[in-house]
Amino acid sequence: MLDSIKIARNVFEIEANAIKNLTTLLSDDFDKSVKLILKSKGRLVISGMGKSGHIGVKISATLASTGTPSFFMHPAEAIHGDLGMLTQDDIVLAISNSGESEEIMRIIPLVKRMGIPLIGMAGKENSTLANEADYFLNITIKEEACPLQLAPMSSTTATLAMGDALAAALMDIRDFKPEDFAMFHPGGSLGRKLLTKVKDIMTSKELPTVDLNSSFKEVIKTMTKGRLGLCIVMDKEDVKGIITDGDLRRALEASEKSRFDFLVQEIMTSSPKSVTSNTMAIEAEKYMLEHKINDLLVIDDEKLVGIIQLFDTGNIS
Repeated sequence: MLDSIKIARNVFEIEANAIKNLTTLLSDDFDKSVKLILKSKGRLVISGMGKSGHIGVKISATLASTGTPSFFMHPAEAIHGDLGMLTQDDIVLAISNSGESEEIMRIIPLVKRMGIPLIGMAGKENSTLANEADYFLNITIKEEACPLQLAPMSSTTATLAMGDALAAALMDIRDFKPEDFAMFHPGGSLGRKLLTKVKDIMTSKELPTVDLNSSFKEVIKTMTKGRLGLCIVMDKEDVKGIITDGDLRRALEASEKSRFDFLVQEIMTSSPKSVTSNTMAIEAEKYMLEHKINDLLVIDDEKLVGIIQLFDTGNIS
């Protein structure tokens, strides 16, 4: 085995154990921190130096995108004016693996003087940060994954995991839903998937329709002109069925009857599956995949308003 693969596996094992060990370190302070954040009318302000700061930026971004207003405040900049970004309604979450980072130590008394609640996240339960914080989140690790035991690896992984745990707990209590997530992610494929409704991508003009008395030739002509690979069987304004190109092939294969002798009722699929125009496109896609179909009628108030096909939903990916 290559040494590099052996080292990688060792890193994975050490860091996985570091995260697993966090379950034994959870205390009531975690629950109290969550409740404090929920009651806050302000922002959760994350601060940390060095690698803790880098992880803090990610934690803040995760919180902000999942319903908890948050931003990162660099501790070195904080003592040079950025403390002015804080309000009485805010909460500060300070991160320091040692619990003794100089820059963090300098802002603690200032934060407390402002009467702002302080949550501390550190890897030393007897550290200054742990003792000064209103609530303490313990991220102690047994060893770093770094071969030299110098670069923060397991400690940053544990920090990130604790931040994710906070975000997940807050999401659950807030009943944060996919559509809420989408509101904060309108750009890119994720936002499009979660915000797009059936009405945004359905075909609604010149729908290919035939009636119950249409001939086989009329079905073929309508299907060809419609370019959707199907036609909809109507009785005035009522939908009676759908005929896809697959339905045509199956009917011809299953009978010796001449194709021109087929009745529409013999070919169509009665009571075709449908959705409303306000259905989320991603849900329509899931529905089609579950039922192994490529087409859904769009019906509002018992009236046909469009067709959505599986390849339409691919345009929002």
